[in-house]
Amino acid sequence: MIDSLFVLNATGKIIIEKHWRGLINRQVVDYFNDQFSKQSSPEDLLPIIPTPKYQLVHVYRSGLTFLSPVSNEVDALLVLEFLHRIVDILAEYFGELAELSIRDNFDIVYQLLEEMMDYGYPLTTEPNALKEMIVPPNIINKVISQVAGVTSVVQHVPNGSTISSIPWRKAGVKYTNNEIYFDVVEEIDAIVDRNGAIVSSEIHGLIQANCRLSGMPDLTLNFVNPRVLDDYSFHPCVRYNKFENERVLSFVPPDGHFKLMTYRVNLPHHQSLPLYVKPQIYIGNGGGKFDISINIRNTEGKPIENVLLVFPLAKSVSSVNATCSLGSYIFDPVTKSIRWNIGKIELKDRAPMLSGNFSSTEQTPESGHTITIDFLINMYAISGLKVDSLKIYNEAYKPYKGVRSMTKAGKFQIRT
Repeated sequence: MIDSLFVLNATGKIIIEKHWRGLINRQVVDYFNDQFSKQSSPEDLLPIIPTPKYQLVHVYRSGLTFLSPVSNEVDALLVLEFLHRIVDILAEYFGELAELSIRDNFDIVYQLLEEMMDYGYPLTTEPNALKEMIVPPNIINKVISQVAGVTSVVQHVPNGSTISSIPWRKAGVKYTNNEIYFDVVEEIDAIVDRNGAIVSSEIHGLIQANCRLSGMPDLTLNFVNPRVLDDYSFHPCVRYNKFENERVLSFVPPDGHFKLMTYRVNLPHHQSLPLYVKPQIYIGNGGGKFDISINIRNTEGKPIENVLLVFPLAKSVSSVNATCSLGSYIFDPVTKSIRWNIGKIELKDRAPMLSGNFSSTEQTPESGHTITIDFLINMYAISGLKVDSLKIYNEAYKPYKGVRSMTKAGKFQIRT
């Protein structure tokens, strides 16, 4: 059971407040903001904060915090999943999740919350079912609302002939061109020591689908190597028992964009990471010098794009003088960190290098900081997960099918 929901902006101010099981004092928000202010970044705050009376469960996304105080015994993952579902539904309705889009559509937000939960229990959480009851905002709706002086969203109840027996897919869907696309997106979380040895590594994957198929198609998606998956969760449309027995995804897809499955893969320590960062830091009297190089390791020949390396220095560092063989760098005197924007690295390129020295107001500046790096590799899945085939049943047409893969850095850290 979920008692209430507060949506907070970047300054901690309440912009949405919804109660399903009686009013909750806003003091819980003040307590949460106090805990939030003590963290260096929003990601450092624990997802569940205990208080004498409530458990404060929250999700942070796009500068907004979705906070739910829970007073009764409840599965924490259920609350977290519901908060994530609210976030996804709002992004689906408004195109982006932002404070301005929520303020411009207060009426829609409250009607969605009313339909998504009944007295603290999740009710309707599928986008297709919600869109049948609550019309998404568009220019025509806004003009009609302004002219007629209506501030609420027009709701309609579908005719019995158009009601679908499957809650996540509406009936009577028709497209001139039938097509379906899958995006396999993988994030690497890794910690690497100064000698290049992998301390820990994990891959978090997501298969995002965009379905534009007519009728009520029944799909079967086969993988080349499904055994690489260590942990996984599915959209409700997936027949779980069939995957457990045959390792194939069998499902009737929702219409439009949806998250088909998420998974986790433990990357073996003997497997190479996509790139290798070699830092060499020397601390001397009143400063020091550094040499940082980056090499491509395991990308199947694909270039690495959007490479950004952040090298934090001691708080006592006053100035930096450096050169880089590729891209450009800046030294931020506030955060005391070097941001090296490399851009694109191809296999044929020489290893990019950043070399320089720094001055410190202390005789022996602090050392041992952790380098972080962001990157993106298109058309490549580091886990090795690949789609083999997609078969369609119950429909006579042959749809156009497309699959893309992408690997990017999550929390990718190099110890110095």
